[in-house]
Amino acid sequence: METDSDRIAQAAQHTEILRYPRQHLATFGVTNIYYYIITEPTYTEISHDTNETVIREGRVIAERPKIVTPYYLTHLEGFSYDARRYFEMLLQMHGRDTTGLFYTYKNEPKGLNIVSDCWQAIMDRLNAEIDKKGDPLASIIKGQDDMWDVSLLKFIYEITSRSLSSNVAQLGSRGLLGMSHGGVPVGARVRIEEMFQQAARGELKVHELEQELNRWGVFGEYQDRFFALVRDRK
Repeated sequence: METDSDRIAQAAQHTEILRYPRQHLATFGVTNIYYYIITEPTYTEISHDTNETVIREGRVIAERPKIVTPYYLTHLEGFSYDARRYFEMLLQMHGRDTTGLFYTYKNEPKGLNIVSDCWQAIMDRLNAEIDKKGDPLASIIKGQDDMWDVSLLKFIYEITSRSLSSNVAQLGSRGLLGMSHGGVPVGARVRIEEMFQQAARGELKVHELEQELNRWGVFGEYQDRFFALVRDRK
């Protein structure tokens, strides 16, 4: 009997990235990737009429990669018990100060169309349209209709893998992957300073800054400055 895991694995296996972004994910900013996912409608498996193609469009917004450690990850919300246990294992194996990059994404679907043509012809038209616009971050994915979001996740995984070495090299060249006092990466200290400035300008909620300080276990170190900021915001 086919399980959910089997279906997910099959969908990922049958996903093809027909056009990758021409650029890596930005190291110091947000990356906006426009995607087209083309699939053959599920009902064609019954009718055998493959002259229709589903086109889904949307944006994947990749936030600026965040420098993290296993200690930081154990304090993030939204992870299951098993995931937290894994982070704790990383702490035991590598220590709390092993640096890595944490990528976060937001998917913004834009629309869906069913077109009377085969997917190869659709791909050719989309490639020509992207070339005409000159968008270096537009991408085309061929996926499975009933599990198209699995195809999107595979795409996200692959572009992250392709960008990782470049992101690490750029951060390392600026000394941001090194450790500062308290076992906090230099890049994380820089990010905290940026967040203080954003909160002072009203561009960031103070509770988000508080969360970041607590995740790093440094709230006590910054508390006088934090409470002064809170007073100024009132």
